[in-house]
Amino acid sequence: MWPPWISFASMRRPERSRLALPHLVDYKNLFRKLEKTLATLERSEDTIETLSAILRRLVDDFREELGVVGGRLYRRRGAHYVLEIQVPGNRKLQGFRIPASYAPIRELLERGYVFHDIRDPGVDQGIERALGVKTFAAIGIGEGRRQIIAFSLKRGTDPERIKYALKTIGHVVNLKLRQMELEDRVAQAREIQLSLLPKAAPRFWDFDLWGASVPAEEVGGDLYDFIGVSERCLGIAVADSSGHGLPAALQARDVIVGLRMGVEERFRITSTIEKLNRVISRSALASKFISLFYGEIEPNGNLVYCNAGHPPPLLWMNGARQELRHGGLVLGPDPDALYERGYVHLSPGAVFLAYTDGITEAENPAGEAFGVDRLIEILRRGLPTARTLVEAVFQSVRTFSGIEAPRDDQTVLAVIRRVGRGEASTRR
Repeated sequence: MWPPWISFASMRRPERSRLALPHLVDYKNLFRKLEKTLATLERSEDTIETLSAILRRLVDDFREELGVVGGRLYRRRGAHYVLEIQVPGNRKLQGFRIPASYAPIRELLERGYVFHDIRDPGVDQGIERALGVKTFAAIGIGEGRRQIIAFSLKRGTDPERIKYALKTIGHVVNLKLRQMELEDRVAQAREIQLSLLPKAAPRFWDFDLWGASVPAEEVGGDLYDFIGVSERCLGIAVADSSGHGLPAALQARDVIVGLRMGVEERFRITSTIEKLNRVISRSALASKFISLFYGEIEPNGNLVYCNAGHPPPLLWMNGARQELRHGGLVLGPDPDALYERGYVHLSPGAVFLAYTDGITEAENPAGEAFGVDRLIEILRRGLPTARTLVEAVFQSVRTFSGIEAPRDDQTVLAVIRRVGRGEASTRR
C-alpha cells in the first residue's frame, strides 16, 4: 500500500520524486524492521509491561537510524499522563506528571504523534528540562491513546523522516497490541471450550466410552459430552455449529451448557431439544445454525435419541449397520420446529459411532471425500476399545487427507457395549 504522502502526480515531477522515493524505501524498510523487532518480544498479560519491553527495544534498535537517545512511557491517570518508565532509567523521575492539557499532548491526542524542539512555541521548557529533553517525539498508543511512548532525539534530526517514522512506529505498535489482545481473547475462549469437554470418559455399567475433538482453528464449533442424567441413565451428545472459529465455538458452548441444564430423567428429550432450539433461534447468532445428536443410554442397552440435523451416527451390530436419523431440523432456523424420538437397542458387542461432518467431508488431494463407507470399514475391524476406535478414525482421516491439521473441525464419539462372560460377540 502506498504511504499517504506519495501521489502519482508528485511522482511525475522529477524534482519531487527524488525526495519521495528515499522516504518510500525508508518506510518499507522501517516497517519490516519494526515487525521483526516486535515479533521477538515475549508476551506479557500486563499492557504496561509489554509497552516497556517495546520501548526498550525501540531505543536500542533505532538509536543510530533515527537519532534516538532515550525514551519514556506514560500512562493516562485522570487529568495527567504519569511517567511509568524511562530509558535509560532514572528513578527520580518515576511518577513525573504532565497535564493532559499540555499543548504537545493535545496535539498528539489529535494527530496521533508529535515532534518538537524545546524552543518551539507551546513547549514548556521547564517540563522538558526536568526530563532532560531538548528535542522530542511521541506517539499515542492504545484505545483513546491512554499510553504515550516518547523519544528523546539528537538535535538536527530530519523532521520529515521522524514524522514518517513516528506514523510507522505508531501503526505497527498499535497493530501488535491489537493482535496480542485478540490472541488473549482467543486463548481464553479456548480454555473455556476445553473446560466444557469431558476430562475423561465416564464409567457406566458395561459400556466402554470415548470421545475426542480436533478444531480447525484455535477454537472450534464442535463439542461432545457425556452427561450423567442419573445413575441409570447416561446422556451422550455431539454438536456441530456452522462454520468454525470463535463465533461457532461460542454457539456450540451454549448448546452443551443448555443440555446440561435442561436434561432430567423425568423429561422427554424432545421437549428439551425443542426448548433449546427456541433459545438458539432467538439468540444474537440466529443467522447461524447448529446440528446436534443427543441420546440417553440405559444399563440394559436401550438408547433413546433425537437427531437435530446431525450426520446420522452409526450403529454396527450383528455385522450390519444402522443409521440413527430420527429427530428433526438443525437447531436455529425455525423456532417452532418439532422433534421426534428414535429408539434402538445395543446388544452386547454393539458399537455406536457418532461424528461430525469434518470427518466424512475431509478430502484427499484429488478432492474425494472420506465418506461413510470408510467409517464402516473401520467398524468392521472389531477394534477392542472405544478409545482405539476413535483414534483409528482420526488416523485414517489424516492418512486419507494427507494433512495433519484439519480444514474443518472434527469430532468422534464411540460407545461399545462390552461382551459379558458367557455371551457371544455380535460384532463381526
